[in-house]
Amino acid sequence: MKQLEKLNEEEIERYARHIVLRGIGGPGQQKLKSARVLVIGAGALGSPLIQYLAAAGVGTIGVVDDDTVALSNLQRQVIHSTADVGRLKLDSARDAVERLNPHVSFVSHVLRLDADNARALVRDYDLVADGSDNFETRYAVSDACFFEGKPLVTAAVGVFDGSLTTLRPFERGEDGKPNPTYRCLFPEPPPAGTVPTCSEAGVLGALTGTMGAMMAMEVVRQIVGFGDALIGRLLLVDAWSMRFETMQYEWDPANPLNGEKAGPV
Repeated sequence: MKQLEKLNEEEIERYARHIVLRGIGGPGQQKLKSARVLVIGAGALGSPLIQYLAAAGVGTIGVVDDDTVALSNLQRQVIHSTADVGRLKLDSARDAVERLNPHVSFVSHVLRLDADNARALVRDYDLVADGSDNFETRYAVSDACFFEGKPLVTAAVGVFDGSLTTLRPFERGEDGKPNPTYRCLFPEPPPAGTVPTCSEAGVLGALTGTMGAMMAMEVVRQIVGFGDALIGRLLLVDAWSMRFETMQYEWDPANPLNGEKAGPV
């Protein structure tokens, strides 16, 4: 069992609203302090996610990103400021975290995650939160988390819509079946060019804030262990109609990771 770190007097005051909260308390806050979370992307989803994880007292936050801040990012990537344009997003994000909570350790991974380096990256963390903006990265992250046995919270946004789910396919559900993989939900990526990019179609800035904050909430729930996780459930957010729906999805015996004929991916 992982040894939990003790809270000092300043941290007890800082996290007082968590410590008195049913479902978290002192032991839950210690779990947060001892946790190591890897965030993929310091952009639209990563911005609120990183800030809320830091505010919650997650002890170590690693972030993967190799991009620099552009002026067009600032409509939604609220961890960065006008003065940060041209800087590495990781440097800007580190400064924001240090201002917010000096008790959090920020680890920069200045690189682009791919199938070759993903497993080595996720191996050093307890949980991964993927806020990337492309299918290639999402598949690489989800496959790596499966093979390394790491929980994955993953979200995506469109123009006026967002989705969020949690993946623990290395475990089994109450029915004895394996939990579903990302490839059970999305067996194959859409053909190239069929999904417009953010720069082509636009995106509602506040929607990315909503989804990133919800990612942080799901990460906290996974670390502390309260509530019903989004395993086998895809939360769908429609910002146009302001509707929230949940879609059930199940393990696909044909998926290549933990399916009946699983083999090398």
